[in-house]
Parts: sequence; structure tokens; C-alpha cells
Amino acid sequence: MKLLLTGVSHKTAPVEVRERLAFREESLAGALGALKGRVGVSEAVILSTCNRVEIVLTTEDSADPQAIVDAFLAEQKAVSPPTIEPHIYRRQGRDAIHHLFRVAASLDSMVVGEPQILGQLKTAYNAAKSSGALCGWLEGLYERAFSVAKRVRSETGIGQMAVSVSYAAVELARKIFGSLENRTVMLVGAGKMSELAARHLRRSGASHVFVTNRTPERAAEMAALFQGTPVEYTRFVAMLPEVDIVVASSGAPHYILRKDDMQRVIAARRNRPMFLIDIAVPRNIDPAVNQIDNVFLYDIDDLEQVVNANLRERMKEAERAEALVLEEVDRMMARLKVAEVTPTIVGLQEQLEQIRASELEKVRRRYGPFTPQQEEALEALTRGIINKVAHGPITALRSHSAQPDGAHVVAAIRKAFHLQD
Repeated sequence: MKLLLTGVSHKTAPVEVRERLAFREESLAGALGALKGRVGVSEAVILSTCNRVEIVLTTEDSADPQAIVDAFLAEQKAVSPPTIEPHIYRRQGRDAIHHLFRVAASLDSMVVGEPQILGQLKTAYNAAKSSGALCGWLEGLYERAFSVAKRVRSETGIGQMAVSVSYAAVELARKIFGSLENRTVMLVGAGKMSELAARHLRRSGASHVFVTNRTPERAAEMAALFQGTPVEYTRFVAMLPEVDIVVASSGAPHYILRKDDMQRVIAARRNRPMFLIDIAVPRNIDPAVNQIDNVFLYDIDDLEQVVNANLRERMKEAERAEALVLEEVDRMMARLKVAEVTPTIVGLQEQLEQIRASELEKVRRRYGPFTPQQEEALEALTRGIINKVAHGPITALRSHSAQPDGAHVVAAIRKAFHLQD
């Protein structure tokens, strides 16, 4: 069996190349069927995301997996190998297993530690199973990759620290309030980043979202995304005593919230804390607001400092994750080596059993018939002898299977016991 992984990613290919090689969801089953149907292909998986396209297949030993993939891409995507070769990476055997484990653990992602890639891999795995392209050894390899990713998540902190501005804001809010359950949010402006922050806040327990914008239609549209409430732009300051968290991303060229505004708001809230996130440039909120007790204001630079600090910590955790992945690759390779010598072990046991049965039959013809007790004694005696004879070579096969001299040991034992290839 041969294992080959062929792919392009955000690290090796620009978006226009990735677009040419991408597989739409509705075309994936047909592509998998076409790949699995090629002569020599045993199993196949296709992963296609905005950041990577990877084709993994196992083939018979006599097949040329690289030629198979090149022909498949030429047929499916009308690309010639020379045009995409500078962007393609190919991994075989151990290197392919290592790469797959790193991808599953999000060590090869654009944002190290992001969780989406594992879900995308599982989707690719399910698509391959549903189409009949995954039904054996490769299926087990993917299941092992998922276990490795789970171990990385549970034994390292690679996914615990916010590395996006919008999620960093949520983490800071959680530190201020402890829990975000039943907290209310006001979005001032309807930009993409404030929408992301609001989504994170809602997922973290925030109970209601108010949205205000200079354009009422845009406020209503954004509020509908969160089953929230649009607020007239001229009235949003008056609403703030009811709000725990403010996300400001208005395009206003001046401050829309000043210190005296917030002093009145916090007094109306009887000094219950408020968290203000100013992600607008130029800023929407007067920095002097931070001087007010129980008002916590963070601007885009503050959030980016948090993100950068978290990225540094995440990269430290990634080093631990890399070591863990290597350990799992070594473990997988050891299992594969043992599996490779299993036919030799089975062949040896069968050959010795044939010898034992043949010699017993000669004894029965010459000295038999035997009583049941004698038959039992002969069976036990001969089985014990055969097991002792087999113990040494079987132990050597298993212990040397993962060693550099493993192939020589297997060949020597096969020759000594006249085992057929």
C-alpha cells in the first residue's frame, strides 16, 4: 500500500490558484467517485476550504499515486501539472501522516489553534465515507487524526487565548463581569467587526442586543441578525443606563460619547460597571471616559495588544503541540510496522502448526489409537514445543519492526522457516 497527500494551501498558493483547484460541496461526491474509480486507488479523501485543497489517497503498491492525482486534477480542473507544480506540496508515508495530524491539530492553519479546520476535516471524512471512497485503513488514519487533535486541545492551551480583536473584546468583558449571562449589548454603528463581537457576546450568554446607526434601515437589518432591537440614533445615549456593554464602530469623525455623557449614564446605573469597546478609527469615545469609576474603556490598540500577547502565548503552546503530534506520529508508525510483520507472524504460526499436525498424525498411525487422556497429553506437549519455538522469532519480529534493521530481520526469519512471500 502507498499513501500520498497532495495539496495547496495559503502558505504555498495565492487565492486564484486555490480557487482553480477548489471543489464545490455539490460536486464533491462525483469527484470522489471519479478518483476512487481510477485503477489502483484503494481509498480517497478530498478536503476543500478557502485556505487549502488537499487530496489524500492510498493505492496498491504497483500504482503510481502522483500520476493518478495529476491525471485526476487535469480531468476535473483542466489544469496541467507544470502550471500548478510550483504551488503543490506532496507528502508520502510518514510525512503524509505527520502533515495530516498537524492540519487536524490546527498547527498548519493561518491562525494557529483555530478550531474550524477540525470540523472541515470531519466534513471531508464524512463525504468520503458516504460516497464509498473511505472504507479501510485510511478511515482509521483519519479517526486517529481526530483523536490527536482532541488530545492537543485537552493537553495544551493552543485554543484558549483570543487571537481575534472581536473575541479579545469578549474575553475582556468576561473578566470584568465574571459571567456574560443576561448582559445587554449596544452596537453603535453596524460594521463587520462589531457584528463579530456581538455574535461572540451572544454565544457567551448576552441576553439582548440593541443596534443604532445613522441609517435606520441598516440598524434594523443588523438588529434582525440577533433578534435584537433597533434604536434611533439620536436616542441611543438615553438608552445606555440599560446597557452593560457598548461596542462602538461608527464612522463619525468626532467623539459621540464624552466624559460628561458617561458620568450621567453611570450615575443612572448606580455605579454598576460598564464595558465600552471602541473599535472605530477615528475613535468614537473620549479616552477621558476611562477616568470614571466602574467604566472600562478599551480601544482598538488595547485589543490588539491583548491579541498580540495571546498570540505569543499560543505559539508557546504550539511548540508543546508539535512535540505531542510527533509523539503520535511515532506511535502510529510503530503500529504500522507491527501490522506489516503480522502476515509473517501468522505465516510462521500456520507453518509450525502444519508441522505439528503432520508429525502427530505419523505418531497416531504408528502407535495409535490413543486414549483420550493420551491424546490430550500429546496435544499439550506438541503445542507447548511449537509455542516455545515460535516465541523467539515472533518476539524478534515485533521488537525489530520499527527499527532500521526491521526489514532484514523479517527477511532472515522468512528464509529460515521457508515462508512464502
